[in-house]
Amino acid sequence: MRASSALLALVALAAPSVSARRADPDKTTTTLPCTATSSSGAFYDLRADMAIQTKEDGSKPKHNLGGPTVDYHPRGWDYGANFTLNICAPVVEPFDNVKDIEEGQWQNISAYYQLKGEVYSLGFASSELIPRGKELVLQYTGGSYCEKKSSSSKRSVAHDGANFRSHEDESTAKDGSFHTLDKSSKDRRRKSATVMFTCDKDPTVTGAMVSFIAADPEECNYVFKVRSKHACAGAEPHKPGSVGPGSVFAIIFVIAVLVYLLGGIFYNRTINHSRGWKQLPNYSLWAGLWSFLSDFFVIATSSCARLLPNRRGYHHLSASPTRGGNGRDREAENRLIDQYDEEWDD
Repeated sequence: MRASSALLALVALAAPSVSARRADPDKTTTTLPCTATSSSGAFYDLRADMAIQTKEDGSKPKHNLGGPTVDYHPRGWDYGANFTLNICAPVVEPFDNVKDIEEGQWQNISAYYQLKGEVYSLGFASSELIPRGKELVLQYTGGSYCEKKSSSSKRSVAHDGANFRSHEDESTAKDGSFHTLDKSSKDRRRKSATVMFTCDKDPTVTGAMVSFIAADPEECNYVFKVRSKHACAGAEPHKPGSVGPGSVFAIIFVIAVLVYLLGGIFYNRTINHSRGWKQLPNYSLWAGLWSFLSDFFVIATSSCARLLPNRRGYHHLSASPTRGGNGRDREAENRLIDQYDEEWDD
């Protein structure tokens, strides 16, 4: 009974430790930039497609993951301008004179295009991937002002007979009259970019291929499509601090061994009334296995000893060339043989 109670206590202590590690999100989950996990469990990692600027000596950073060191330059075709963008990070190539963006924020721009000597931003950097079925979506927002005003920027007019006036839309003059404020600058939309990723398993393609799809009529949102092998669903890697498959297997193996040992000892002690080493389960089997291993070791060592070269030393030398190695007289032996030959001839 003591062995069974100890076994149950051990299993009870092991189970909460595993569940506690899985239940603590701070120790089991780590959010990596430019990665995403869909609701079906598919894992996506696009960090290898992220362009990273080289060092001053021209070497690549250690965290480059084999990715490019220059930005992507999709052609605008009929739009009239070409684009420059990076994936999940700001562009690495230098530029200036960005319209409607303060100079201190230029280093955070992830997509832009040049037109008539001015740079138009399509949004700031973002590394949040959103799974949409079998594709991924990346959104850049906060770019330059749109060229055309949207219909939503028009101020709504109250119905006839309404006396309500908002403090944001109207201001009181000194003579008590009201006048409408100009809100056109506040209602203007900013450009944004939507990047869609598609799985590409073509082995001949080494890097991601970015293409410009279209822009909306208001020139506020620009759509790009990226074909990359890294956009294909894969298995999520082991997270630091979590219980991986190897750890789970080791825990199950240890528990199984303890159940085998403690259960066998309890059975042999209470049912078979065994004592000493015979309390172990299948004692005869393990004892025979140990004897087999011991005999195999002896045979192997003796076989190896025979392959060793003979030891160098002195050999026994006969005292006389006419005497044999065991002290016999060879001449006497020869005379005896000749005598037998003569008698046989007679």
